[in-house]
Amino acid sequence: MPDGPPLHRERQPGDGWVECACGRRHWGLYGAAGLLLARRDADGTPTAVVLQHRAVWSDQGGTWGVPGGARMPGESAEDAALREAEEEAGIDRLSVRLRESSVLQHPDWSYTTVLADEITPVHPAVTDAESVELRWVPIDQVADLPLLPAFADAWPHLRERLVALGR
Repeated sequence: MPDGPPLHRERQPGDGWVECACGRRHWGLYGAAGLLLARRDADGTPTAVVLQHRAVWSDQGGTWGVPGGARMPGESAEDAALREAEEEAGIDRLSVRLRESSVLQHPDWSYTTVLADEITPVHPAVTDAESVELRWVPIDQVADLPLLPAFADAWPHLRERLVALGR
C-alpha cells in the first residue's frame, strides 16, 4: 500500500494514515470527505454523477469513486469535499448546490460523502496526479465500473438519496 501522495505534492496538515480499530488504516488524520455531484434533468431526476478514476499509486488505486480526500484541522466535511473537488477535478464551488451529507463512521475515522447538484455547467477535468480520468457517468452505469469498495457498498443508499432529493 502506498505511503501517501507522490513527493511532488506538498504534504498538508491533514495528510497521514489513521490506524483504525476496525483493522484497516485510512487516509486523513481528521477524517476524509468527497463530493458526489449530480446532474439532473428538468424533472429533477438525477441522470449522471461525476466520478474519478483513481491513480494507481493511491490507496485502492485504479478504482472509481468521488473526488475527495483528507480533511484539514478544523475543516468541515462540506468545505473539505468542495476543496478536494476543486483540487482534483476543477469543480468550482459556485457551480454546485450542497444538498446533504452521508457519513461512514469507523471507530477512529470517518468519511463524509457530500451530495450536491450541478447548478451551472460543470466540466470535470484531471487537475492533479491523483486522477487518471474524471467524467460524468450515467446513473445506470455507475455500478458497472470497478468502484472503490467502500463507494460500491455505499452506492445503493447514495443513489436512493440522490433520487429522493429530486422529488
